[in-house]
Amino acid sequence: MPNSLHAVFQAIANVRNEQELQLALADKIGEHFGVQHWGIYLIDEQPTAEINNQAIPAVCMESNPIGRYVVERHAPAHEQSILSPGDWKHFCSRHDHEHVMTGPIVCDGRLVGTLNLARDRGTAAFDGDDLADLSALCIHLSARMATLRAKPPKISNSLLPSPLTPRELEIAELVAQGLTNAEVGEQLWITQNSVKQALKRMFRKLGVSARTEMVAKLHLISSEQIN
Repeated sequence: MPNSLHAVFQAIANVRNEQELQLALADKIGEHFGVQHWGIYLIDEQPTAEINNQAIPAVCMESNPIGRYVVERHAPAHEQSILSPGDWKHFCSRHDHEHVMTGPIVCDGRLVGTLNLARDRGTAAFDGDDLADLSALCIHLSARMATLRAKPPKISNSLLPSPLTPRELEIAELVAQGLTNAEVGEQLWITQNSVKQALKRMFRKLGVSARTEMVAKLHLISSEQIN
């Protein structure tokens, strides 16, 4: 089995939104775990994901003992870790789900999704090393999900040395959320060039030269105001 977990961790760290998770891991998960089918199921999204032109069903929480175990304990499991040999086939007769393994994605103390893996008939069962790797992977997924879902602090204007206009503050808040100039313009119904010119004015007022520097300075000022 290739030692590719660090590449997987790096791919998770580099995603900019939840929608990119599937694509970022598309090649790496199958290679590392030797699975033919896998998918990330987010509870508030559609229950299937398209990977390599194959629809991967979401884990069935009501009738699947492995899914139930993950939901109750927020811990990863495969069929041989909680069932007697052969018992899994009483629950699932699919030839492409001969062996299954599921891990939790947790955010703010609640289950927000699962990472599901399956191997075809005739392949080796998952073992303890697979379970340990899945546990590590789910920790990284959970941490990244928490970051992606965290709301940036509200930027305050009252104590700015060169106060921004209300419109400039709106732009700053959207920039802090990671939106591009085009996306900011779409949100505020202004042109991309208007956003660009506004950012230039905001940079001059705040004495900065980059978007990240601007956001950091505004958050620092807001924090000082609160304290």
